[in-house]
Amino acid sequence: MDYICTNCKSQVQLSDHPINLCTCGKPLKVIFDWPPMNQQNVIEETDFSLWRYGAVLPEIKEKNTMTLGEGFTSLVSIENEWNVSLYIKDETKNPTGSFKDRGMALAISMAKEQGVKAICLPSAGNAGIAAAAYCEKAGIECHVFLPESIPSSFVKETEKYHASVYLKGGTIAEAGKEMLINKQKHWFDISTLKEPFRVEGKKTMGYEIVEQLGWKYPGVVIYPTGGGTGLIGMWKAFNEMKWLGWVEGNLPRMASIQSSACAPVVTAFENEKMDTKFWDSDSTQALGLNVPGPIGGAWMLNILNESGGTAVSVDEADIEDATSEINARTGINASLEAGVVWLGLKKLLQSGWIQERSTVVVPITGVER
Repeated sequence: MDYICTNCKSQVQLSDHPINLCTCGKPLKVIFDWPPMNQQNVIEETDFSLWRYGAVLPEIKEKNTMTLGEGFTSLVSIENEWNVSLYIKDETKNPTGSFKDRGMALAISMAKEQGVKAICLPSAGNAGIAAAAYCEKAGIECHVFLPESIPSSFVKETEKYHASVYLKGGTIAEAGKEMLINKQKHWFDISTLKEPFRVEGKKTMGYEIVEQLGWKYPGVVIYPTGGGTGLIGMWKAFNEMKWLGWVEGNLPRMASIQSSACAPVVTAFENEKMDTKFWDSDSTQALGLNVPGPIGGAWMLNILNESGGTAVSVDEADIEDATSEINARTGINASLEAGVVWLGLKKLLQSGWIQERSTVVVPITGVER
């Protein structure tokens, strides 16, 4: 296992010390040199968590593996009027109620493996809760910087796990700036894509989807996009499975969905740019998508282009009603990010980008708090 820069392609050797960004300032990606593996021989069939895919995850000593039972969430077929095979991936069933548990399970486990004593991160809510929960289990100090406008339910849930909470700024970007000002030397920055292991946790969503579809790729994955680790992680998984020979056929087309109130990825994609620009106007009420300056912008745009995918924005004013609609259809108490992805699904169907008889997977990333 080594690391490669997603920007300058420099290769970094594995180290016992915690690794953040490349020296060029861009995210690193974990790369593996696996021997031939058959999934029937390496998947832990009796383990109904993301750790069933331990053979394709970074090696971590058992004593440092922090698990709360995350992963292997249900993939549910939804009847629909569009003549597509529509599946909902219900990430609200994770231990703290969101897909963030996947990334934090790996990131905190690796931090424990590498001797980290304290971590810090800015959060729009769910990532901070997940980090706090896994840090409590690991015995690691957790410092979470949240926007001042965040609902009190997120603050209470984070503090429940004995994290130190700081309310700073109006957005996650501003909270992140405050974190850097106040960061202590021994705090390890575990922000989105500033270390490579949250992606490794998120990629298990891709492995699960393919396994749950009978080891077949879906045609399309539609994803509500903020920082982008879910999108990036699933695409990494789909490529790994192709390389391992586990799955045949075309890789899925990836669709990134954002609100019109915060759409840096969509804007860059529509203008055929190589990277995103900072989004400096109003913010979205779908807090997990309120990421105006994603550090992985270029990485996401490359994935969208490589997969033959797309990026679309939806009207901020329609999000609440759309969330109510998808919750009524699925019986899930999902957060507003679900409304964004539901609007995106309908927009792509209406435009003909998704054709009839396609297999479409829509992750619901978190519970309403």
